[in-house]
Amino acid sequence: MAVMQEYKCPCCGGAIGFDSSVQKMKCPFCDTEFEMETLKAYDQELQNEKADNMNWENQSSEQWTDTENLGTYVCNSCGGEIIGDETTAATSCPYCGNPVVFMGQLSGALKPDYVIPFKLDKNAAKEALKNHYKGKILLPKVFKDQNHIDEIKGVYVPFWLFDADADANIRYKATRVRMWSDSQYNYTETSFFSVFRAGKIGFERVPVDGSSKMPDDLMESVEPYNFAEAVDFQTAYLAGYLADKYDVDAQQSVGRANERIKKSVEEAFRSTVTGFATVTPEASSVNLSNSKSRYALYPVWLLNTSWQGENYLFAMNGQTGKMVGNLPMDKKLFTKWLSIITGAVTAVSFLVTYLMWIL
Repeated sequence: MAVMQEYKCPCCGGAIGFDSSVQKMKCPFCDTEFEMETLKAYDQELQNEKADNMNWENQSSEQWTDTENLGTYVCNSCGGEIIGDETTAATSCPYCGNPVVFMGQLSGALKPDYVIPFKLDKNAAKEALKNHYKGKILLPKVFKDQNHIDEIKGVYVPFWLFDADADANIRYKATRVRMWSDSQYNYTETSFFSVFRAGKIGFERVPVDGSSKMPDDLMESVEPYNFAEAVDFQTAYLAGYLADKYDVDAQQSVGRANERIKKSVEEAFRSTVTGFATVTPEASSVNLSNSKSRYALYPVWLLNTSWQGENYLFAMNGQTGKMVGNLPMDKKLFTKWLSIITGAVTAVSFLVTYLMWIL
């Protein structure tokens, strides 16, 4: 039987959740605060609890039932029906708003190793979206006023963190160019070189999101996270937010991790090849060793907006405040700027040609 945990205030009985501003559990009704450390033993007891097994033959007492990857559960506070899919790990009751955590989605092999708690709240996400609009000269002026936030939610996104040592060998084709002239001719001498680089680079906690729901490019764009602020996982940090367990496992995420590691290795080695006019990679070999993966939950604010029938998704790093997301472009304004730039380039080209002719 699925275990659903609701954190209740011992003072007034209200539902409590994690408050990012004080980094503690807090009751919104009586303002009582609770240290996270005090909940560790409680969480451990919840992990060890076993559900009743009182089924009659050909009968079932399961409260959680899956229908086409959807599940329903009865809220312990108001009796309302909570619906989630097979990856839902934390949510809130749609009737009374009480935050709930599905313990079975976060135990055993599904239990994260770490969590980075939210540091920024919903108001900070709204303000960051306003700041995201600033300085965008091609953004339609009416977009700022007419773009409505349809939904804003704080989500703990599952991430796989990969460690590995990379042993690489890379060969480049490089050139140097020398130019000179005499009274009759202009000369150009191009020298070609084979450049080799070899070495080792260690990587720690290369992140790859483990949720098929989240756009990979969006999740990579809100990086980096400061892992120094990560803590050992406790379900209490999830209270008041949404959370998903991974549905893309570590093995399925290895390919993206390898791509990121290989690209980083090649960029690091390329930065050491200097003093050439051109540098072109010809061969690259990257071998990994001492590889391992860990599982963590990272905080993300997701903002869904709409304007003129189009939907726009923005994401903010819940720890650092970095905001990303695509914006519409004013095509008329773009054409105007393009005409101005084209005219300026044409004028400069004409001036250079004229000066060369008269000199």
